[in-house]
Amino acid sequence: MSVRRIIILVLAVLAIIGAASIYFFYDPSQSSLFPRCIFYSLTDLKCPGCGSQRAIHALLHADCATAWRYNAAMVVSLPIIALYLFAELTRNRHIRLYRTLNSPTAIWAVLILVIFWWIMRNIFGW
Repeated sequence: MSVRRIIILVLAVLAIIGAASIYFFYDPSQSSLFPRCIFYSLTDLKCPGCGSQRAIHALLHADCATAWRYNAAMVVSLPIIALYLFAELTRNRHIRLYRTLNSPTAIWAVLILVIFWWIMRNIFGW
């Protein structure tokens, strides 16, 4: 692994630890530190990401049920995001995985799932 890649990885880990610390110690539903959803403010409809900040706070406090209620898609997507990050970091060693995850089919599938989530949570209150 090159020095540049190690530096980027260390900085990314530090950024994640810093963000996780902020989300652990400050509740987004109680603090003005966190931005409110502009889409929700303008339309009274939930976007696919609405509730994600509160869900992250709940997950960091090991409250999976509350995180699921805030944004189930975000909870489900965390392992998928981890897989995408792994594929990106190891794309020279795991070329097939990288190509599969970045194929047009996979990208369209993710887009369709996000749109499905967006519609269903506003129709059925998910």
